[in-house]
Amino acid sequence: MSAVLLCLICAGALLYSAEAQDAYNELPDNYKKGVDLVWKQLSSHAGVQHHFLFYRSVAKTDIESGFGVRYIYHNFHLRPTRCAKGTAETDLQRCPFRSDRPLMDCAVCYKMLADEIENEPKPYVHCIQRPKLTQQMTTARLDHCRKMAYNSGAPTLLAVSTE
Repeated sequence: MSAVLLCLICAGALLYSAEAQDAYNELPDNYKKGVDLVWKQLSSHAGVQHHFLFYRSVAKTDIESGFGVRYIYHNFHLRPTRCAKGTAETDLQRCPFRSDRPLMDCAVCYKMLADEIENEPKPYVHCIQRPKLTQQMTTARLDHCRKMAYNSGAPTLLAVSTE
């Protein structure tokens, strides 16, 4: 009986992580690129030992600035898995979620031109374990991203003189 229960739990964990992968696959490409940027930074951080999977979006903003320029803001949660960081992408589908670790709350904002993330202004990435997130951090994230979008300094057609 306990073997059957264990099999059901394992199957549920696999289905649950597959649902998270489906949530990532349903994101528009502009938002996937931001999630990938966060994964890249998390996997290069020495203190991070496990792999994270996209769990859900909390907030998304896409500001069209003209001439193919977009400013993207994405606040989302990542859920830790039992797989070590550096796990091959083909094996990530089988990574069960950890229930003994909190969600990672991430915010990322960046400028895109022609569907690619621009290096200037530098993309902003901030991730912290969910219980440690404060209102001041949330406000600071939003302020930083608003400044990035509104202070782009890019010329517009209206600024061009025809004289």
